[in-house]
Amino acid sequence: MLDTLFARHKLILLLFAVLVGFFAWHSRSFEINASADTLISEDNIDFIESQKINQKFSPEEFLIIAYRPKDGDIFSKQSLQNISEISKKIKQLNRVKSVRSVMNVPLLSKAGQGLSADMDPNDFTQEKLRLPAAELRTLFKDHPIYDGLLINHEQTASGIQVLFKTDIILQNLDADILAIQSKRLDGPLSKEDKASLKALKAKTAPLEKALRETRNQEIESLRSIIKDYSGDADLYLGGVHVLGYQLISIIQHDLSVFGSAIALLICLLVFMVFRRFSWVLITVICCASSLLITVGAFGLLGLKATVISSNFISLQLILSLAIVIHLIVQYREDAEIHPDISQRELVLRALRNKIAPCFFAGFTTSLGFASLLLSEIEPVTAFGWMMIVAMAVTILCTLLLFPALLLLFPREQASHNNSILLKPVHKLQGLCIRHGTAIILFSVVFFTASVFGSLQLNVENSFINYFSDSTDAHKELSFIDKEFGGSTPLDIIYTPPEEPRPDKNLVLRAKDIQNVQRIQKALGEFEAMGTRLSVLNFTQLAKQINNNKPLTEYELTAIYWTLDKSIREDLLNSFFIEPPAQLRISARIKDSTEGLDRGAMLADIHKKIQALGISKDDYQLSNLFVLYQAMLEQLFTSQILTLGAVFIALGLAFCVIFRSLKIATIAIVPNIISAIAILGVMGWLRIPLDFMTMTIAAIAMGIAVDDTIHYTHRYLQELENNSPEIAVERSHHSVGYALIYTSLIIAIGFALLAFSDFVPGVLFGLLTGLAIIIALIADLTLLPVLLQKFVRGSIHDSAATPDEMSK
Repeated sequence: MLDTLFARHKLILLLFAVLVGFFAWHSRSFEINASADTLISEDNIDFIESQKINQKFSPEEFLIIAYRPKDGDIFSKQSLQNISEISKKIKQLNRVKSVRSVMNVPLLSKAGQGLSADMDPNDFTQEKLRLPAAELRTLFKDHPIYDGLLINHEQTASGIQVLFKTDIILQNLDADILAIQSKRLDGPLSKEDKASLKALKAKTAPLEKALRETRNQEIESLRSIIKDYSGDADLYLGGVHVLGYQLISIIQHDLSVFGSAIALLICLLVFMVFRRFSWVLITVICCASSLLITVGAFGLLGLKATVISSNFISLQLILSLAIVIHLIVQYREDAEIHPDISQRELVLRALRNKIAPCFFAGFTTSLGFASLLLSEIEPVTAFGWMMIVAMAVTILCTLLLFPALLLLFPREQASHNNSILLKPVHKLQGLCIRHGTAIILFSVVFFTASVFGSLQLNVENSFINYFSDSTDAHKELSFIDKEFGGSTPLDIIYTPPEEPRPDKNLVLRAKDIQNVQRIQKALGEFEAMGTRLSVLNFTQLAKQINNNKPLTEYELTAIYWTLDKSIREDLLNSFFIEPPAQLRISARIKDSTEGLDRGAMLADIHKKIQALGISKDDYQLSNLFVLYQAMLEQLFTSQILTLGAVFIALGLAFCVIFRSLKIATIAIVPNIISAIAILGVMGWLRIPLDFMTMTIAAIAMGIAVDDTIHYTHRYLQELENNSPEIAVERSHHSVGYALIYTSLIIAIGFALLAFSDFVPGVLFGLLTGLAIIIALIADLTLLPVLLQKFVRGSIHDSAATPDEMSK
C-alpha cells in the first residue's frame, strides 16, 4: 500500500500545496481572544447568576484614564485645561456615551439648599463654577463618590472615566440567551432550548467579534489622544477591556518575535545535528504545513485561542518536530545498515519502521488531550478539542509529507555524526545495565519529593503580574489598580428581609442603609479592598448637602425625588432596585496587593458579613472576582481528575498497543513521574497554578508518552533476537539519539522564552523545557531498567511484536 501511495509522491506534494494554500487563506479568520471573560464558562452556575445580577442593575461599561501631572498639581490651570481638552476629544468617538472628570461632574455640595426638580446639574460643574484650586481640593477631599474614582486619595492624579453606549441588539440577544441559560439553575436544558441557545449564540458571535474589534480600535484611539499630552503628564489607561487588549498585544508580540526566534534556532540546531540543509528544509515544510492547516481549520471551525490555549502553536511545534526527528534518525540508521538499497526503498523502510510508533504516540498524546474534554470548564474543553485537531493534522501531514519530500532528494550516504552524543549515550546505557537498583531507588525518592511538592501547590491568578515589572503594561495597570480603587470587580447584593413598611412611599429604609454601611465598613478592613460604592455613598453626599446633618429616611426619599432624573440614574440606578428591594455594593479588588490570597479573602468576606447577623440567604457575592476564583478552584479540581483519567486512559491504551499488562504498567511509570515532577517543582518553588500554568502537566505527559512508545517499541524489536542487556544497548544507540536530539532542540528553543516580558510565557518556556528534560531522563534511565528487569526473553507470548503493531 505504501509503495502504491508514494509512487505518486509529487501528486501528494501538489495536493498538500493546495490544502496549505486553502487553509492559510482561512487562517486570517483565526482569532486570539485574550479578554478576561473568555476564561469564564457560560454554562457555569456562578456565571449565570452574575449575568442575572448585571441584567438587573445594568452597570455601565467604562474604562479609566489616569492623568498625573509632572508638576504635581492636578488642579493647576494647565492640568484642568488638558483634562477638559482630552474629555472633549474622547466624546467625539462614536461609541462613547459620556466622559466624567473633575471638570464636568456635578458638585452638588455647592447647590446647598437649592436642590429642586428644576435644577440643572451642569450649573454646578467646575466648567461653570470656575472654583479656585484650593476650594476644589477641599471639595474633592474624601468625597463620598469621586474619591478613588475621579481623583486618587492623595490628590496627585486625576481620573477621566469614559462610559460607552450599549449595543441594544446585542443586549437583547444576550437577554434571550440568559433567559434560556437560567433554566439550567433548575435542571438540564431540553433539546429545543439547546437548539435555540445554539441559534442565538450564532447570531451574537459576529456582533461580539465586531464589538471586540471596535474596543481595540477605541483603545488605540484613546492612546493616540492622550499621547499629545505626555509632555505635561504621565497618562495611564485601565479597565477590564484594556487588560484584554494588553494580553492580546503581548501574546501576538511573543508569537511573532519568539516564535520566529525559536523557529530559527531549531533550524540552526537541526542543521548542526544532521549537517544537511535538506533536513532543515523538510523539517520547516512539515512543521509549517501542519501549523497553517491547523490554524486555518480553527478559523473555519470558529475556535478561538484564549489565554489558556494561546500556547497551542508551541505545542504543535513540539509534536511535529518530534515525529520529524524520529523519522530522520530512523532513515539515517537504515541508510547505515543498508548502504546498497535505493532511496525509494530506504524511505519506505524507514516509514514502515516508524509508522506504528509514530501513530501510537500521536494517538496516546491525543488521548491525553482528550481528557481535557472531561472538564466542565468551556475554555479547557475548547483547548482539548484544539489539540486533538492539531495532533490529527500533525500525524497526517508529517507521515505523508516527510517521505514525499524526502523522495525529491538523492539518497544520503551512511554517516557517523553521533560522536558528540556517543559517550553520554554509552554512559547512560551502562548506567542502566549496571546500576538499575540505584536508578529505581533514586526514582522513588524523586517521585516522593515531587508528590510532597505538589501538595504545596496553591491556586492564584493575577493578570497584572502576567506582565514583567519593567513593562509599560504592568506600570499602567498597577498604577490604575493602586491609585484608582482596584482592578477586579466584586459585587455584594444585599436583599433585605421582607418586613411591613410603615410608609410604602419610602424609597430607602434607615435599617437597610445601616446594614449596607456595616457591610462596607467590614469590606474596608481588607488590605486588598479598593473603591466601594453603594447607596451609602449617596446618603453621605446628601449629608454633606445638608450641612453635615444626618437625614431621616423620609428626607432621603424627598431628596431622591427632588434630584434631576439624570443624577438619580448616575448615582442610584446601578445600586438600588425594587421591588423586591435589592441593594448593590460595587467594590473593586486591588489585584497588585502583595501576598493576596483570593480564596481566603472570599471566605473571610463571607465570615465578616455573616458575623454582622446578616443571613447567607440575604446576600450574594458576584462579578469577576468571584467568577475567576471559582474557575481557578474548578480548574484545580479538574486538573486532579484529568490527570487521573489520563493515567487510566494511557494505561489502557498501552495494554492495547503492547498487548501486555506488564509492559503497559512499566510504560506508564515514566509518564506519571514526569507529570507529577513538574507539579512538584512548581509546588517547591511556590509557583501557583493559574490559567496559564494549568496545562504544563498535560504537556509533560504528551511529551513523555511519545518518547516512551518509541523506546519501548524499539526495545521489544531488539529483544526478539537479543538479550535484554543488548536490547537496551541497541535501543539507546538508535532511538536514544532521536530522543536526545528532539528533547535538547526543543528545550533549548523554549528556553528563549525566558527573555519574554510575558511572565506566563517565561514560566511556560522554562517549565516545558524542564518537563522535556525530566521525560528524557526518565525514558533513558528508569524505563530501560524496568524493561530490562521485568521484560526478558521472548515476548511472543505476552506482548505484540513490533511487526504485529505495524499491521
